[in-house]
Amino acid sequence: MTSMYKLNISPTARLTSMIAGAALAALGYKRANRALEVTGLGLIARGASGWCPVTAAIDADRRRLDDSTKHHLGGERGVIVEDAITIYRPVSDVYSCWRNLENLPRFMEHLEAVRVVDRLHSHWSAKGPLGVTVDWDAEIINDIPPTLLSWKSVGHSDVTSAGSVRFRPAGEHATEVRVKLQYDPPAGKIGATVAWLLGEDPQHQIAEDLRRFKQMVETGEVSAVHDYQPAPSSQRVRGLDDLAGDFGSAR
Repeated sequence: MTSMYKLNISPTARLTSMIAGAALAALGYKRANRALEVTGLGLIARGASGWCPVTAAIDADRRRLDDSTKHHLGGERGVIVEDAITIYRPVSDVYSCWRNLENLPRFMEHLEAVRVVDRLHSHWSAKGPLGVTVDWDAEIINDIPPTLLSWKSVGHSDVTSAGSVRFRPAGEHATEVRVKLQYDPPAGKIGATVAWLLGEDPQHQIAEDLRRFKQMVETGEVSAVHDYQPAPSSQRVRGLDDLAGDFGSAR
């Protein structure tokens, strides 16, 4: 039988939906929670059919409007996490350590690998809900050494995401690092809820990641950028209106 719907989610997203749906349906049955059961069954159907009405609506919206991360993640869409930490190293040192994107998996526990393609582009792999690996390509959209770096996912990716990190002096030889991440997981906000139910809390994860980054930078365990030459002056690589590096959430 031929489906009346065209596949619009990736194989990884289908697998994630089915696994997460089964877990949620089982949890709902165990707790006699009809809403959880129905949600779980809906995710199973999403994965089995390969078609998602939410994705279809977003795709239709994309055809009418500019296909940008700012639009896709604007407002309350996706999952937003934000945290900050003070690191006792100069701003330029802390920025350089983060600017070498291949350092990120060394302290971001959910990241498996980041492969730098060129000055602006990279390929990321991460552990998604229930251990499923997800991949996406990213592009740096703002780079203002040594105070700001922001990026967004591009192309057809398992995860639509964006992030920014700001580096501000916090006293003599100290730097405040403030990170903001926004992403739309393979199963949307429902997928993020399932991950939370199974013990994966994005807010807790980013706090732990920053703690590890602080330890690595202060002890000199993170390599700095050796082959990256910043622009002659602080400048925007690719601006998004006047957001000064933040990537969306236009209110």
